Amino acid sequence: MPRFIIEREVPGAYQLTAEQLKALAQKSRDVICKIGTDIQWVQSYVAGDKLYCVYMAPNEDLIRIHAEMGGFPANLICKISSVIDPMTADN
Repeated sequence: MPRFIIEREVPGAYQLTAEQLKALAQKSRDVICKIGTDIQWVQSYVAGDKLYCVYMAPNEDLIRIHAEMGGFPANLICKISSVIDPMTADN
């Protein structure tokens, strides 16, 4: 299944408390449960005023539906074409 990186502009994201992050995670998980198994949340990173989320989904449209249902911004959605890491240098 294709993977996507979603950039979400959330002013003050770096200041969100553990409780606020938990609430966001619960909301995302609840929306995924409603949508079904065609979408999977891999993980998210908080950096400055943004969240960078990695999701697996058959298409970008399902990512947008998740964002709309959850009330999350999805300012930029990019399909991941390749993954590289330090091991890539050895291959």
